[in-house]
Amino acid sequence: MNGLRETRSRETTPLRNVRAGGPDRSVDGRTRTPVPAWAEVLGPYGRPAAPALDVALALLVVAAVYQYAGPYDMAVGGAMALCLLARRSRPGTVLTAELALAMVQFILHDVPEWPLTAAPAAYDCAILIAMMSVIHHGRSAWMPYAAGVVVLLATGAGMVGVPGTDVGAFVASATDLMMLWAITLTVWFTTFALRVRRLYAESQAARAEQAERERGHLTRIAAAEERAAIARELHDVVAHSLAVMILQADGAGYVLKSSPERAQEALAAIADTGRDALGDMHRIVRVLRGTDPEPTTGDEEDRRRVTLDEIRVAADRARTAGLALDVLVDVPEGTLSPAQELTAFRIVQECLTNVLRHAGPGARTSITVREDAGTLSITAVDDGAGHFPAPRPDRPTGGHGLVGMRERVEVAGGTFTAGPRVGAGWRVEARIPVNRAA
Repeated sequence: MNGLRETRSRETTPLRNVRAGGPDRSVDGRTRTPVPAWAEVLGPYGRPAAPALDVALALLVVAAVYQYAGPYDMAVGGAMALCLLARRSRPGTVLTAELALAMVQFILHDVPEWPLTAAPAAYDCAILIAMMSVIHHGRSAWMPYAAGVVVLLATGAGMVGVPGTDVGAFVASATDLMMLWAITLTVWFTTFALRVRRLYAESQAARAEQAERERGHLTRIAAAEERAAIARELHDVVAHSLAVMILQADGAGYVLKSSPERAQEALAAIADTGRDALGDMHRIVRVLRGTDPEPTTGDEEDRRRVTLDEIRVAADRARTAGLALDVLVDVPEGTLSPAQELTAFRIVQECLTNVLRHAGPGARTSITVREDAGTLSITAVDDGAGHFPAPRPDRPTGGHGLVGMRERVEVAGGTFTAGPRVGAGWRVEARIPVNRAA
């Protein structure tokens, strides 16, 4: 609708990234480590709480080193602990580094004549922590499964050692291997279950947020459509009635002294048009306030309903305003629904308004409303009172009427064309598919 604009606020809240370990971009575009769900309850302290936990896990691994007396236990265990500090941002790299350090640990334990490190050792729990980090923070769906398989294979290698080298087995028996695998699988399944639960909760939150935004968009669209419909009704009622009243008032003033009878008829037409317009305005206001009473039966319901008979009333008023008007309504009774009859009447009413405003009294106008083969055709043609179409300096040219007619026809699923004829005058044509009234 011309002149109707809706300011839509841009959504500034992004959807939560439901991909595990997905980046969290700040306002300046830099990537930050996402805050875990458990840390969100701490509010502003949640972000520093996550690295604090990583430091605590690293210190736990370092504390486990102190029970071993090997000269390189502290070096290997300390390196494992340091790697855990990057477990959130680089989980796959950290697990690879932990396994490499474990290999160094086993080599130092088995190759020399006396062990330089303990194997297996309590600080090897860093491998399980790294595996948990891959499951929880891995950016690809295959990473949790790959982490579990790699750790199980690395543990299974403890039964055979490294073929072709002096690194022998560090797992004493199959029972010990089964126990290590049981611990690994327990940790893996527990962490994976927590990952699935977290992703499900995040996806539900994202869906709820998306649904909320969609509801907001639909609400704004519905409000815009409602405002457009109200604007069409107000324009059709006010513009047509004022156009008729102005022309009648001008005519009454012109013949007031020479023909008082004609002036009295014009004043009566002004009063009738004003009353009808006031009634329409009251009806629109009741709809806006939600106080429009329920339709009743009988004469009251028929009086409120706009039908094709109103076209003849509007045509008579246009004739009294000075138009030479021919109207043909060829639509079988009961063919159109109430909404289609209202649409047809408003289009004809707006065509008459435009002729009165832009062509003025004396213009010859022909309006045809016909239903044929399931299509309602509305055609309005005027001769422009013999003038070529041009802006009139004494009358505004808002253009709201053509926009309103086009919107009405498009809402009804039809097509609308309007433009100057070859020569003088204007032509308006609307075609609307007919849904026959029940």
